[in-house]
Amino acid sequence: MSKLPGWLGQLGAELTRMGERLEERRVEADDEDDKAAREGSSATARTEPGGGAAMGAADHVPPPPAYAPSVAARPDPVAAIPWGMRVAAEAGWRLLVLAGTLWVLMRVISAVQLVVLAFVAALLVTAMLQPTVARLRRYGLPRGLATAVTAVLGFVIMGLVGWFVVWQVMDNIDTLSDKVRTGIEDLKNWLLDSPFHVTDQQINDIAKNLSDTVGTNTEAITSAGLQGVTVMVELLTGMLLAMFSTLFLLYDGKRIWHWVLKLVPAQARPGVAGAGPRAWRTLTAYVRGTVIVALIDAIFIGLGIYFLNVPMAVPLAVFIFLFAFIPLVGAVVSGALAVVVALVTEGVFTALMVLVVVLAVQQIEGHILQPFILGRAVRVHPLAVVLSVAAGGMIAGIGGAVVAVPLVAVTNTVVGYLRSYGQEESQRHAPPPHGSTALDAAPTPAPGSPPDEIDDGSDEEPVADAPKEP
Repeated sequence: MSKLPGWLGQLGAELTRMGERLEERRVEADDEDDKAAREGSSATARTEPGGGAAMGAADHVPPPPAYAPSVAARPDPVAAIPWGMRVAAEAGWRLLVLAGTLWVLMRVISAVQLVVLAFVAALLVTAMLQPTVARLRRYGLPRGLATAVTAVLGFVIMGLVGWFVVWQVMDNIDTLSDKVRTGIEDLKNWLLDSPFHVTDQQINDIAKNLSDTVGTNTEAITSAGLQGVTVMVELLTGMLLAMFSTLFLLYDGKRIWHWVLKLVPAQARPGVAGAGPRAWRTLTAYVRGTVIVALIDAIFIGLGIYFLNVPMAVPLAVFIFLFAFIPLVGAVVSGALAVVVALVTEGVFTALMVLVVVLAVQQIEGHILQPFILGRAVRVHPLAVVLSVAAGGMIAGIGGAVVAVPLVAVTNTVVGYLRSYGQEESQRHAPPPHGSTALDAAPTPAPGSPPDEIDDGSDEEPVADAPKEP
């Protein structure tokens, strides 16, 4: 009995060693399973696209068998869209942003149309008067006195021209009315004797219809008259705004321009600062050239109308001068007005002679005066002129038609300068050429020039040749 505890102790020790050996074998089996799982996941990542992203899922999903069919991967959606469609989409949303910006800008301009047109008119008048201010300052006058003298003289001359036109119209209105009645009577007799077989009853019916139309539309005519009063009030307001704007632009134009430059981002400021003076020179050349051409047209066409005994020759010449500021369209309208007045008052022959005079002067203007006076400073394609005048007339009436062409000319100058400036800046900041490119960019000698006169672009001083030994 004394040996029983010793046996029990040996049995317990044996059982403990067996448990440890079982635990070691279980740990080894777990390690082998983990190693096999890692090898299977790495093989799956090598055989399938996108396997690196699915590394975590490969621990639980076994690899497909070898006999399973291969499934093609879906392409990237961006790569599936054609290149042309992507370019169209990129251009489309940018065009939509530009169109929205222009629409908002036009809405704002239409809301303050009177102020915008007055300021643009002030710019045109300033471009016409600013050389006079500069000339007076060169003669020694102070800036304020030179501005006051120029503005007063300019406004007085324009006011006298307007008063003279109104006076001539009021002075000749009775004579014009009598001649219009006589012309209508002559036209009626001509229609009765013409081969068109027009009867007196038909002419009376046309006159009665016109009278009935005027009687039934009395309210519309009255409202149009009230609108005319409103237009006159707006016109006077615009004239006052233009006068004050002209005074400040003549006196403080440079300071106003410098203040505007401060609103431009710093990176774009040098380009805008260079484009501004060029745009102003273009506008000044356009206004002065247009004034000279319009004055020549008015003088020669007015003289032709005067010698043909057409009534109101001076007011018609002034209208021709004013309408000359609307390119192409203004010449047609003013010439047609002169021909109609000559037709109603003096007859068909006089009207034909006036038409010949108008066409001759306009041909001289288009082929000689404008290329010689305006030159290349404001050269704009005729299609651009027609489209801009039409668009300006549709947006802002006569005022829009007047400012459309100078706006297009100034825009053309600014865009051309900014394009050249951008190209120069890109070349200035580009890395210097090297390698074969540097050899291609190196200067080549002119034909017949000695090799020692070649400029290689380096700033090093030339080394003198060593004296030859005897």
